[in-house]
Amino acid sequence: MVYLVTAAFLLDLLVGDPPFLPHPVVGIGRLVSFWESRLVRPGRSPAVQKAAGVLLAVLVTGTSAGLVFLVLLGARRLGRPFYLALQIYFIYAAVAARGLAAAGLRVRRALSAGDLAGARRLTAQVVGRDTRLLTEAGVSRAAVETVAENTVDAVVAPLFYAFIGGAVLAVAYRAVNTLDAMVGYKNERYRYLGWASARLDDLANWLPARLTGCLLVLAAFLTGRRPVRTLTTMLRFGSRHPSPNSGVAEAAFAGALGVRLGGPISYGGVPVDHPFLGDGPREPAAKDIPAAVALMVLTALLTLAAGWLVTRWLR
Repeated sequence: MVYLVTAAFLLDLLVGDPPFLPHPVVGIGRLVSFWESRLVRPGRSPAVQKAAGVLLAVLVTGTSAGLVFLVLLGARRLGRPFYLALQIYFIYAAVAARGLAAAGLRVRRALSAGDLAGARRLTAQVVGRDTRLLTEAGVSRAAVETVAENTVDAVVAPLFYAFIGGAVLAVAYRAVNTLDAMVGYKNERYRYLGWASARLDDLANWLPARLTGCLLVLAAFLTGRRPVRTLTTMLRFGSRHPSPNSGVAEAAFAGALGVRLGGPISYGGVPVDHPFLGDGPREPAAKDIPAAVALMVLTALLTLAAGWLVTRWLR
């Protein structure tokens, strides 16, 4: 499996997500929408909505993993090359390192060109917060935080689950992650329906997030970015984030980059007073975006190296 995971990751770095190639996450999103439209009923009690949310999470995750399992089972009958190729494809589709890097670097290029309005529009494509009034520091902060958070969701976690259970478990993880992204909100519509999806995502990311934090300390050491500060910032500030997992990676990135992340933001015109993560002397700047991307890629490579070492040790 280690060779397949490595091949899938390298394929993602080389190809990314070309629009002509069918993507399983798109299908998962349609599956979420299909079941949500049938399970959401106004006026239901919180208990019934929570039960519907549990059913939604089970149906989407189980269907996604089950379909991949059946496809791989059929491919095995056609021959080992078909089976291996599809394993690589599904794992590759679960990882999004190149897309994450490209999104961050597009924002950096816009800022470097003095196009703050364009940088705001690009940032709005990858974050949920309001971006129309963000300063250059605010845009840089949003981009760095997105790279940090998605280092777990889009890189380390899918690689972690691929090492454990191949394509089936990697796609199951992306199903959980997609559910959380689509229904895991605390608004009127999803407060109860999305509860199970949000908690399942927290559980699925708990170990990968802490693995990410540890590997970021090593990445900081390898790049001369003060690993002790990275570790202490992660330990001091990681638990202050509203998410039990996002704060670990964001605090580690803040320590490695020597900046202060977090703080007040706005969603749909509603101010939200998030705590600050890190005690760095400055806010992020445009130059910190490619530095964050480099840390993300190195952390991904270290995840692969850890997978190789553990696999060899278990033999």
